[in-house]
Amino acid sequence: MSYTGPGFEPPQPRRPRRGPLTVALAALVPGALLGWAVYASVGGPGDDKGAAGSASTPASTSPSASASVSATSRAPSSAGASPTAGPDGGKPGASPTATSPSASAPAASGPLKGKVVVIDPGHNPGNFQHTTEINRQVDIGTNRKECDTTGTSTNDGYAEAKFTLDVAHRMRTLLQEQGATVRLTQDADRPFGPCVDERARIGNKAGADAVVSIHADGSGTGNRGFHVILPGAVRAGAADTRPIVEPSRALGERIAGNFVRVTGSAPSNYVGGGTGLVTRKDLGGLNLSTVPKVFIECGNMRDSKDAALLTSGAWRQKAAQGISDGIVSFLRG
Repeated sequence: MSYTGPGFEPPQPRRPRRGPLTVALAALVPGALLGWAVYASVGGPGDDKGAAGSASTPASTSPSASASVSATSRAPSSAGASPTAGPDGGKPGASPTATSPSASAPAASGPLKGKVVVIDPGHNPGNFQHTTEINRQVDIGTNRKECDTTGTSTNDGYAEAKFTLDVAHRMRTLLQEQGATVRLTQDADRPFGPCVDERARIGNKAGADAVVSIHADGSGTGNRGFHVILPGAVRAGAADTRPIVEPSRALGERIAGNFVRVTGSAPSNYVGGGTGLVTRKDLGGLNLSTVPKVFIECGNMRDSKDAALLTSGAWRQKAAQGISDGIVSFLRG
């Protein structure tokens, strides 16, 4: 994928926020930086499949707000990127045979009782069989864009769509254990899609307290690390993200900090300027959302070292834990 194009913005300096949250975050940053120093001293995430992110599983759900962790947005394909991986890659593509999101089992009692989380696994595994349908244009507020894409894959053929569903299932279990009501935008339970606009509507209709779209990137070899994509301020057509910009940034920061802590993975070395956070204005899944929402690119499937992590079940469990811990931290304030 390319990381330039309409609406792409480099991470902007954060304006200081006031109040208890600022104090809490300031207290946590030294810990996050210490963790990062340990990470750097041992040479980053493990190079062996399944050994990555040797950091211990999260001991708590408190925020690890690392403002230095940035996330790149799903941007148009860059050199070396998979031609099938597009900016909104594999998002909301409406299928006529499925009219409601995959429902979760009844939530258990826990700290998130009464909270609704929508998980958006990027790219339906069946999209490649429905190229005509997913190539149709849909309105994303600022312009029109493809309904969905097929997503990318590792060089050995492990599909992004398979990765995103696996992580989504693991997250659902973890969040339900915390008492949340969890819904998926798709669970390979429809022929294709949903389209990016429908994916946004699913979260909106559910009145979600948080929505996270799961992805893996398809950039060039040597490009490594994760990134979180935040919505920019958009007011055009059906899109008005202004009310969700700040809460979405808070959600993204909590996820990024916890992702580093749990997986040991580094922020992207090719977008976001090492911050792990990138703002985008050209993604329908974000533009049309009326509830706090972010994307996370968990790594680069086209880099052999990142691919070794993404194809490891043990590492995917850590990824799910890190993202879930970030959501829990955000929802508990």
